[in-house]
Amino acid sequence: MGRAVTVATCALNQWALDFEGNLERIFRSIDIAKSKGARYRLGPELEICGYGCSDHYYESDTLLHSFQVLEKLLESPATQDIICDVGMPVLHRNVRYNCRVIFLNKKILLIRPKISLANGGNYRELRWFTPWSKARHVEEYFLPRIIQEVTGQETVPFGDAVLATKDTCLGAEICEELWAPNSPHIEMGLDGVEIFTNSSGSHHVLRKAHTRVDLVNSATAKNGGIYILANQKGCDGDRLYYDGCAMISMNGETVAQGSQFSLDDVEVLVATLDLEDVRSYRAEISSRNLAASKVNPYPRVKVNFALSCPDDVAVPTCMPIQWRHHSPEEEISLGPACWLWDYLRRSKQAGFLLPLSGGIDSSATACIVYSMCRQVCLAVKNGNADVLADARRIVNDETYIPEDPRELCKRVFTTCYMASENSSQDTCNRAKLLAEQIGSYHINLNIDAAVKAVVGIFSVVTGRTPRFSVYGGSSRESLALQNVQARIRMVLAYLFAQLALWARGMPGGLLVLGSANVDESLRGYLTKYDCSSADINPIGGISKTDLKNFIQYCIENFQLTALRSIMSAPPTAELEPLVDGQVAQTDEADMGMTYAELSVYGKLRKIAKAGPYSMFCKLINMWKEICTPREVASKVKHFFRMYSVNRHKMTTLTPSYHAENYSPDDNRFDLRPFLYNTSWSWQFRCIDKQVNAL
Repeated sequence: MGRAVTVATCALNQWALDFEGNLERIFRSIDIAKSKGARYRLGPELEICGYGCSDHYYESDTLLHSFQVLEKLLESPATQDIICDVGMPVLHRNVRYNCRVIFLNKKILLIRPKISLANGGNYRELRWFTPWSKARHVEEYFLPRIIQEVTGQETVPFGDAVLATKDTCLGAEICEELWAPNSPHIEMGLDGVEIFTNSSGSHHVLRKAHTRVDLVNSATAKNGGIYILANQKGCDGDRLYYDGCAMISMNGETVAQGSQFSLDDVEVLVATLDLEDVRSYRAEISSRNLAASKVNPYPRVKVNFALSCPDDVAVPTCMPIQWRHHSPEEEISLGPACWLWDYLRRSKQAGFLLPLSGGIDSSATACIVYSMCRQVCLAVKNGNADVLADARRIVNDETYIPEDPRELCKRVFTTCYMASENSSQDTCNRAKLLAEQIGSYHINLNIDAAVKAVVGIFSVVTGRTPRFSVYGGSSRESLALQNVQARIRMVLAYLFAQLALWARGMPGGLLVLGSANVDESLRGYLTKYDCSSADINPIGGISKTDLKNFIQYCIENFQLTALRSIMSAPPTAELEPLVDGQVAQTDEADMGMTYAELSVYGKLRKIAKAGPYSMFCKLINMWKEICTPREVASKVKHFFRMYSVNRHKMTTLTPSYHAENYSPDDNRFDLRPFLYNTSWSWQFRCIDKQVNAL
């Protein structure tokens, strides 16, 4: 009868504009799918050119090279006898669309353009593409000559249609369409589509994976059916990490789960499922069947091919499984680590350099690099030849086999404690002990000579010598002296990144890692062009609260006991003079707010879209047990003053791993002015009026 269908989906580590590498990974996924008996293979969104091409989508070269890759796929024997569903940009009647190109045995069956474009947060698809607005409408697409010569087709169907094979019916969704309130799978399911596919370019955010899984499962829970999701994975050239999680679901339950974080460039999931389970599930949902009897039908592209075999009664089918979600601490340990590995190997550098202060933020960054080394060793142990080849190239040793994370850390990770006369022995010892436990190559240096030289130049020119406030100087003098120390550390970090390996007789340079967390960036509690200015920052999208929990996770799971004293110490910049040899400066006192409060402000400002007045109105209820309305007003005003005064710093913020939806990243996620009227006179007057009324 033909009831057991075998389908494959994948997570591919594609790279924007890496047509050669992208083609090779697509071929590998098809080979794996066929070897496991699959008759249909689904890939991620825009997998041919890579999702993150941004304004390169405007270039005709991107379209040309995408079709050249498609030509290679069509003419290859590897793509025979399997329906292949690949993603690429297509220009139709001078309009650019984000498309799925579905083909079988050198014939294009359908080009399906995306209907709902992602255009919020990190996504700007409406900048480059136009949504297909003609529901259930198909037009003729005239193929380029290079494709015509392979397929023998002059035109192919282009539009909103579904595929009707000998045994079932398939309909495509593309990423955002699953998240839309009027998802196509609803109407397609009512029209008899039994297999839904979704090719995604969905990035990692802490605590987001369950939302995606729930959406996929709910897509078939009410309507029945099989749902197949493919996703991009890895760093394809910017701040986002695409977190895989390819999956297959049937009738509201997961039957196959892909990894969320791994160093495998190609991961393929294959499942065999019984179509009769879909049909019997739908049979008893009377409300669904009543709606189905009135649905407007989709155009069907007939395909002379079956996803099942005629004699398949004895073929075993997949059973539901329980999805395992990572904890937020595991996500921090794995996501940024995989992102760093992609950045390191693709930038062709020899490792990382981190200014290690002995505080929570830089220590958390060091732990992420150590976690990366653990992942590399594990991947090599599991036989990942790509990771082994990359590791050997990075360390410049063709015989090297990474087995011990600490030993690999020694080769690729340099940490540097930059002491000043304002640094305590405690932070120096903490940094040194952590470096020993993770295995990094550790440098101790003192910046006092450089600070005195820079301040000396100012004194010679002006005849004035600035002093810290504890020595009678003004707050302006004190802040300037703190900033000089911070900026000199940045200059030295880059000097050592370029020449530290040269001094050791080794080739290559190092990438400088920043370690400002998302809350400090939001408040602007950092010196512009200090050590927060780096090549990349793995924790720039993570809150202080989550970083503390991550440090505790590392103590328990990586046995890094040096972190205990780091956890218990109050966060401090150590830029002001010590008092009796002890640190007198603390971050929260300097900021005038706690890190916990900052997280609340950040979520209300960005996620809840609250301005000063709305934030005040929300907080007088949230904090009614601990603050009076007047105290809340004072806190809100102080936050917005400091946020707006320092917003200009976000324009030069180091590219950071995106992990939080309240990130203040000015590049494309959080678009705001950087020159504000910092008095907020009208807004604050509204707050004062409400305070007086209360």
